[in-house]
Amino acid sequence: MKKTALSLLLALLAATAQAEVRLSPVFGEHMVLQRDRPLRLWGQATPGQTLTVELADRKASTRVGADGRWHVQLAALPAGGPHRLRVKGDQTVELRDVLIGDVWLLGGQSNMEWPLAQTDTGPEEVASPQNPQLRHLRVPHRASVKPEAEIAPAPWVVAEPGRVGEFSAIGYHFARQMQAVQGVPIGLINTAWGGSMLETWVRRDAALQDPDLAPAVRALSADNAAYAAVVRRQLQERVATWQPGLPLQGVDASRWSAAEDIDGNWPKLDALHEWEGQGLANLDGVVWMRKRVELSAAQAAGAAELHLAKVDDCDETWVNGQRVGGQCGWEQPRRYALPAGVLREGANWIAVRVTDSGGGGGIHGEAAALRLDTAAGAVSLAGSWRARVEQVKAAAGPAANDAPTLGHNGLIAPLHGLSVRGVLWYQGEENSGRAAAYADGFQRLIQDWRGQFGDPDLPFLFVQLAAWLPLAENIPGAGGWAELRESQAAALALPHTGMATAIDVGDEVDIHPRNKRTLGHRLAALAMHQFGLRAAPAGGPRLVGHEARDGEIHLRFGDTAGGLRTARAGEPLRGFLLAGADRRWVSAQGRFDGDRIVLHSPAVPTPVAARYAWVNNPSEANVVGGDGLPLPPLRTDDWPLESAGRRYGR
Repeated sequence: MKKTALSLLLALLAATAQAEVRLSPVFGEHMVLQRDRPLRLWGQATPGQTLTVELADRKASTRVGADGRWHVQLAALPAGGPHRLRVKGDQTVELRDVLIGDVWLLGGQSNMEWPLAQTDTGPEEVASPQNPQLRHLRVPHRASVKPEAEIAPAPWVVAEPGRVGEFSAIGYHFARQMQAVQGVPIGLINTAWGGSMLETWVRRDAALQDPDLAPAVRALSADNAAYAAVVRRQLQERVATWQPGLPLQGVDASRWSAAEDIDGNWPKLDALHEWEGQGLANLDGVVWMRKRVELSAAQAAGAAELHLAKVDDCDETWVNGQRVGGQCGWEQPRRYALPAGVLREGANWIAVRVTDSGGGGGIHGEAAALRLDTAAGAVSLAGSWRARVEQVKAAAGPAANDAPTLGHNGLIAPLHGLSVRGVLWYQGEENSGRAAAYADGFQRLIQDWRGQFGDPDLPFLFVQLAAWLPLAENIPGAGGWAELRESQAAALALPHTGMATAIDVGDEVDIHPRNKRTLGHRLAALAMHQFGLRAAPAGGPRLVGHEARDGEIHLRFGDTAGGLRTARAGEPLRGFLLAGADRRWVSAQGRFDGDRIVLHSPAVPTPVAARYAWVNNPSEANVVGGDGLPLPPLRTDDWPLESAGRRYGR
């Protein structure tokens, strides 16, 4: 009897395996498929069986290949739905609530990834009535050494109060505008990855043709597991070299917070710089940082406050063996109250257990923000701290920026075959150090993605970098972010591109400006102009000519939407620079003259070149067109950029 039961169970399991039918994870209930284009669907099933695929009144059959993969193409459908998608074989799979509309691919860094709930208007947006015609697929982050066939599983989400806060904020505001005008469903496929560099989004074959990228791609391991093993070994060796004689395995860190001199043989770290640039490159994990502070009786008396600047990513902090606080957030200032009695006259010990989950690690920020405020005044904590590695976070596989192609392999390659209406892109912050090279690299990426998605005219709309970094640190006519903005704008030479300028919505202390509504609306205006739904251009005023005469430079503009003006009426023009033959930039005064701006400066009697908004943080630049769209950064010269010659791997 037992043998018979086992045989029946095995037969049942075999029959179930033979009946397997599934769609690729990019297809799911509540999805949006591209209207008016042939619909390609694919997935996996038991080899050899015949499948019939039905959607609305479209139907096609296919036979599953020996590798277990299948694909089918249905005739195009107009916008509409909801429909049911059925895949019938030995087993039937059915997806409900499928809409046909426009699908937009979202790519780039964290500013595109940034969720609606965390924006300046997020709470009111999430609480407001929603439009179920808007859908969002958040593709899970996955870097890979080789191109993946499928994305990691993830659901399509309908815009509704309980879920809409997860949407890409820029994508959401774009989609609302487009849906309101076009009246068709909008689907967003969000592949953005915070901190990612341009090169990680390059297709493998394209990277192998690039002399700067090819060596790094060829050096990659055979697969993700082998890559992870190599990285773990390298990290172990790096830590052993950095802290010689101090083991990493089997250590007991329970007394590393103690008020004792236990760290005399520990190496040192500069507390105001992340450890990745101090001998611990690519280290994610746990590192202890300790500092001995000598205090007078007056300084030790009463309550105090400990300021640890910022910690990337999490900290647990002790003073004289007493835990005083801890939190996570790499951008969050640390400030902990110390009750009376915690400090003592003479030697005091501060111990910080830092956990880094990715990117940089350690204490970072301004020297003034790293201090101990005592009853008798502030004591600086800047300078060297003793440090020791407690744990190394073992990598299960590569991260996006470990080498070119890795983000593309995991997130974009699995989407090949999908029809999309266009691409929305917000990326470049990570490439500001090699800004000049971005111009060619970005244009090659746009053209290559168009080839991958089978549409040479695929609209590619992007956000130019917002203003960032303290105004006091601006250097007239210079800056990596200024140069990166020019490299982004160079992509406008390609047809069917559009650029939303963001210099007026930045934040000098936060790389993530919370105003995403404005940028979503600007991208939508660009798309509407592309599709003939808006007559006027939507990229802001455009420099079309310039000349120097009589000690002034005259700039002539087009696409002014009825005229040039300052953002606030009556303001003087700001943001313009002039230089003579000596190439020294100084602020310029300006005046409007119809479609022209005329510039002069007493300090430059014979100007030869002009620039506008050409600093890292150009938020004070204030010229707009008649429609309120800002004048993008510009220059009339062709002098070499500071970043010229800086390329990936060099």
